[in-house]
Amino acid sequence: MRFVLALSALLTLAAAPPPPKAVDWTKTVARAPSGGFLIGNPAAKIRLVEYMSYTCPHCQHFAMESAVPLMRDHVAKGAVSFEVRNFLLNGLDFTFALAARCGGPARFKGNHDAIFTNQQALVTRGMKFNPAPYGKNPVAGMKAWARASGLADLMAKRGVPAAALDKCIADPAEQGRIQAMTRDAIDVKKLSGTPSFFINDQPIAGGTWSSVEFDLQQAEKS
Repeated sequence: MRFVLALSALLTLAAAPPPPKAVDWTKTVARAPSGGFLIGNPAAKIRLVEYMSYTCPHCQHFAMESAVPLMRDHVAKGAVSFEVRNFLLNGLDFTFALAARCGGPARFKGNHDAIFTNQQALVTRGMKFNPAPYGKNPVAGMKAWARASGLADLMAKRGVPAAALDKCIADPAEQGRIQAMTRDAIDVKKLSGTPSFFINDQPIAGGTWSSVEFDLQQAEKS
């Protein structure tokens, strides 16, 4: 009888399905209603939002410092989502923002990280470009700016040829989304600079990873 019971238990274990694999939420990227891109679990209890500029050095510092710990320790587990929203500071920033969105959610995070990784060189070269002759055709000016700054070369290495990048820069829907987020940052949120952060729709002080992580940890404990 004991043998039969033991055998039955073994057969039950053998038939049981394997436990589900843990989801790595850093691989989930989607468009947010705001027009930004949301990385992580869309149903996360804690929603971190950053208003940023691709030409802002403080935003670059945050991106570099937070890249690993934010994703690994907070977003990957599904408790925290991270939404990136644009707050345009200048025309070069607009060009970078349109390039980052080229390819939609599947490519956004990689484009975003690549631009910040190469920010100093891109901005240094880009600031030498004079967009004034393109005043009546700003889209043509941004296309030229992408080439002058080295952005076109960077995107080509990421599998986005110049012709595809030009289409992204000229996309009126994406231009409108970026401009709407900027208006929201200025007119509604009354933000004065970048980066600016919100946790669950509440503004938080400080613009460094250490200060943001502290607030995230406090939210996770509550």
